[in-house]
Amino acid sequence: MTTSTAETPLPTGAPARQHRSWWRQLGVDSGYVLVGFPLAIAAFVLVVTLLAVGVGTLVIWVGLPLLTLTLLVARGLAAVERMRIPAVLRHDVPTPVYRRAAPEASLARRLVEPLRDPQCWLDVVHALVRMAVAIPAFVVVVTWWAVALGGLTSVAWDWSIPYGTDAQDVVLPEFLGLDDTRTSRVLTYTAVGLVSALLLPAVVRAAALLEAQLARALLTLRAGTQAELGRLSEGRDAAVAAEAVALRRLERDIHDGPQQRLVRLSMDLHRAQRMIDSDPDGARTTLAEAATMTRETLEELRALSRGIAPPVLADRGLAAALAAVAARSPVPVELAVELPTGQRLPPVVENSAYFLVSEALANVAKHTDATVARVTVVREDGRLRVEVEDDGPGGAVLAPGHGLAGLADRLFAVDGVLTVDSPRGGPTRLIGELPCP
Repeated sequence: MTTSTAETPLPTGAPARQHRSWWRQLGVDSGYVLVGFPLAIAAFVLVVTLLAVGVGTLVIWVGLPLLTLTLLVARGLAAVERMRIPAVLRHDVPTPVYRRAAPEASLARRLVEPLRDPQCWLDVVHALVRMAVAIPAFVVVVTWWAVALGGLTSVAWDWSIPYGTDAQDVVLPEFLGLDDTRTSRVLTYTAVGLVSALLLPAVVRAAALLEAQLARALLTLRAGTQAELGRLSEGRDAAVAAEAVALRRLERDIHDGPQQRLVRLSMDLHRAQRMIDSDPDGARTTLAEAATMTRETLEELRALSRGIAPPVLADRGLAAALAAVAARSPVPVELAVELPTGQRLPPVVENSAYFLVSEALANVAKHTDATVARVTVVREDGRLRVEVEDDGPGGAVLAPGHGLAGLADRLFAVDGVLTVDSPRGGPTRLIGELPCP
């Protein structure tokens, strides 16, 4: 399979789009810091007030609902901040899962449940400490914008300043050893404004990132851990489901195929044993049929064993195992394995890639009228990419309960991803990507 690429000329509007994107990010960062300042003050005042009153009245039990209210207010402010920081960080942030009381829980339990949630207290901590970052960031951004805009527009307002009215006044040109003239002042202020304008995007970006990173650390830390635990749990469930489906299918195939043939073979051998004296010719015919049935049973067992990791995979690696699979395929296979010679991959990666190719080629032989299949295995950027393509009629879908869903679960269990590209009319392309450090 060959592919051709051609260089696409850069659209004439590309520089303008980059320019607009640059200004857009500067506006986003500036707005984030400027809006964050009043939000930080409001959060500090609300949370400190409610927290102080709640703790002070806790001895008379009035403080309990006030403390719960404090946590809920901090939680709402944290939700607002989680909606704001993706624009600065340029990626989505996870939302933590808060503790919830059972539907049948009492009112007291409902009031206490937020107090037991660590994320609620992290929200309170963020409301209390964010001013330590929000105020300096606000001052730096406002000052830098003022210096940049004031310097660049000094030619428009310098004439209106009553210089020289106080003998103790020292303007910037005099401080730098220059003459105190309108021209020198305008040139000096314009130069300062130009330098500030050039540094403005970096300064504003640093201030916004500092404030956003503090919010991310306190408001999404547990969310990341919860998401990772959820992903691992889903991967475990997917692995268990995939293995259960494979086991049931293997049991069904053995029961419907080799087991029935072995029962028939046992009956034929017993019949031949009884006929060997009375009907030698009939016994020989029965033994010949038994030998044929033995070969067919062996072939069927070999076909079923393709779903089990073969010894060649453990002994010689993925490339040799895939070569054996390709050689057994009824559909001609063009195999391209681009792996370093003699280098072995982690066993879980090799097993997953082998099962993917083996099952995909079995599906090609059973369900398509393809005349050729192509298997490509490449390792790049810390991932193993396995692609199986056939020239069949297409139409394959990744639907629950189908064989492709089992393959997707098997890959998902090892942090892999299966992509199915099968338009009507073909070709069908299965792309599996596995982490391969």
